[in-house]
Amino acid sequence: MVFAIDEINRNSNLLPNVTLGYSLYDNCATLGIGFRASLSLASGQEEQFLLDETCVGAPPVLGIVGDSYSTFTIAMSSVIGLYKLPIVSYFATCPCLSDRQRFPSFFRTIPSDTFQVRAMIQILKHFGWTWAGLLVSDDDYGLHAARSFQSDLAQSGGGCLAYAEILPWGNDPIELRKIVNLIKKSTARVVIVFAHEIHMINLMEEVVRQNVTGLQWIASEAWTSVSLLQTPRLMPYLGGTLGIAIRRGEIPGLREFLLQIRPDLHYNNSYGNNIVNQFWEYTFQCRFAPPPAGWVEAGGALCTAQEDLENAETELFDVSELRPEYNVYKAVYALAYALDDMLHCVPGRGPFSGNSYAGLQRLEPWQLVHYLQNVNFTTPFGDEVSFDEDGDVFPIYDVMNWLWLPDGRTKIQNVGEVKESAEGEELTLDEDKIFWNSESKQPPRSVCSESCPPGTRMARKKGPPECCFDCIPCSEGKISNKTDSMECTSCPEDFWSSPQRDHCVPKKTEFLSYHEPLGIFLTTASLLGTFICVVVLVIFTYHHNTPMVRANNSELSFLLLGSLKLCFLCSLLFIGRPRLWTCQLRHAAFGISFVLCVSCILVKTMVVLVVFKASKPGGGASLKWFGAVQQRGTVLVLTSIQAAICTAWLVSASPAPHKNTQYYNDKIVYECVVGSTVGFAVLLGYIGLLATISFLLAFLARNLPDNFNEAKLITFSMLIFCAVWVAFVPAYVNSPGKYADAVEVFAILASSFGLLVALFGPKCFIILLRPERNTKKAIMGRG
Repeated sequence: MVFAIDEINRNSNLLPNVTLGYSLYDNCATLGIGFRASLSLASGQEEQFLLDETCVGAPPVLGIVGDSYSTFTIAMSSVIGLYKLPIVSYFATCPCLSDRQRFPSFFRTIPSDTFQVRAMIQILKHFGWTWAGLLVSDDDYGLHAARSFQSDLAQSGGGCLAYAEILPWGNDPIELRKIVNLIKKSTARVVIVFAHEIHMINLMEEVVRQNVTGLQWIASEAWTSVSLLQTPRLMPYLGGTLGIAIRRGEIPGLREFLLQIRPDLHYNNSYGNNIVNQFWEYTFQCRFAPPPAGWVEAGGALCTAQEDLENAETELFDVSELRPEYNVYKAVYALAYALDDMLHCVPGRGPFSGNSYAGLQRLEPWQLVHYLQNVNFTTPFGDEVSFDEDGDVFPIYDVMNWLWLPDGRTKIQNVGEVKESAEGEELTLDEDKIFWNSESKQPPRSVCSESCPPGTRMARKKGPPECCFDCIPCSEGKISNKTDSMECTSCPEDFWSSPQRDHCVPKKTEFLSYHEPLGIFLTTASLLGTFICVVVLVIFTYHHNTPMVRANNSELSFLLLGSLKLCFLCSLLFIGRPRLWTCQLRHAAFGISFVLCVSCILVKTMVVLVVFKASKPGGGASLKWFGAVQQRGTVLVLTSIQAAICTAWLVSASPAPHKNTQYYNDKIVYECVVGSTVGFAVLLGYIGLLATISFLLAFLARNLPDNFNEAKLITFSMLIFCAVWVAFVPAYVNSPGKYADAVEVFAILASSFGLLVALFGPKCFIILLRPERNTKKAIMGRG
């Protein structure tokens, strides 16, 4: 402070023709003394002071620099604020001091703890430390920091506190033992401490006694640079500490100014000189006259005040780490620049009522507060100094790391900075420089629960903080594709969750395919049946003049073979992925093919009955009314009725392909919906009606006297046909997806093979293997 004032007084551009003075008070780290000093400074203004050539009277106090403790500053500002006397603190960080209603004339050149808390939260976020403990001092500094920390941490979502404890003033072994036991038992590996040097010294004594290692300490600016904690005894526990430190600055000329310190032998009784004398005696291990009794006899030296400070081993002249000192320097300059701005005011253009201005002769403290609020200057180190509406300076902190060197020495190194930006707090770290006090030399893990990987969701535990949770796998059909998902999202309709539940995959599709064993078997059976039909057709064509082929209208036999071949082929429409045309064609082709087949059998049965009736006396006329033309016409009419049913069905409610997701959650079953159940029922019912009539007629003609009575074969074939389709209905209704198609194909093939074998098997056997029976006499039973 003295150096800054001396520098300002020598600066001809700042406050020209004005000399600054000062009064220094030692608060002795006691609230009462500091409070009394502030009252003394404030009340001194009431003494009359005339600014003239003689400078009569005591000069007024224009501003106060201090205090360092938040609690002391709160008490001082509460009173000083009544006088509107500006007070600029260099070390008080309590957020409460930003309250302009309570402290209208308070400013500070150190950032508020509000920003320090947010800076620490940025460090926690950067390293993924979501589970930490908090220790605070039992004063305004610690309690306000705790309140701010808990609030900001919850809002940021950056983690939560495993515990929050208040460190006692003084050495309270029972309370300290309880706190260290809590730290020891907690799973949190990161401990944040907002406290003063004395608190940390007492705490570390208990930490060493219980040998609690493996912790990552985060220090507030109050103890980040405390050398008393950087000892070989404590570094095994505190090594690797990360701390928030006041912005380091450089003050050119300060070291040379300090080297000018000399004790004044003529004013040995003054308070200030007494302090200098104590420093001198401690530094040079000497005593001023008169020395203590026995000092000279014991070989002690007498101080001459001419000792060389340049080579003295003292930390006083180490100006490489000016942090609180740099804030003091900025505080003095802020007051000086505010006073300079006020003195440069042009009469009639002042900022106060009636454009009045404040001259040095009529200066009021509240007027200087106005100019201090708007002050803006740059230090020789290049830092811009200005205050916001709450009296806070632009926030910036250095991030420090406690390095434990192999030779046992300790070092506090700067590893980054955190500052306010338009986007919020901006943290910059050089991680390669950070010393980690662990065997792995890597940042420790400090989480209550490990992150939930993709494919799971977080489920909060009842009781513990929100950072403690279980990871629950997503249910089927739901996924989470990022870490720590709060919920699982459902996959789109045509997608399903992967086995890991971390992404959606297209659902498997299911239909009766040509590539699966069941489809291959049914396709093979269909083609085999078609081939047999062709073979039988070739045999019948080759032997078309034989009695066995010509018997009972060979034309109907050829038509029946053709319809059976269509029956076999129409089953192929049921295999493969359903399309609109296959869905529409499959049932129509199936229905018309089978009606054509059953119609031929029905007409053949009727022919047997008519021929038998014509063989009796007087029955010849019946053949006239049921000749070849009438037989073809009957088949055509019966088939046309089925064609009309199919046309009406397709027009009114056509079958269509459908993606069915009801059978299976993870599959899409492609199937053909019939469109109209009534239409499908009429189609099957008509086939069943014709088959039933054919069966009854053939059953009645089974005992006719011909040696080769075809009615018996028709009866047997219709029995197989009806049995197959009666069993088909319940099996079809109860079969899901592709198995319904398989059941229908199986019914088509089974009934087709039954008709083919029952009707044409015996005939082919006689034609190929028993040609002697393929004669008219043998067929008529007269052979």
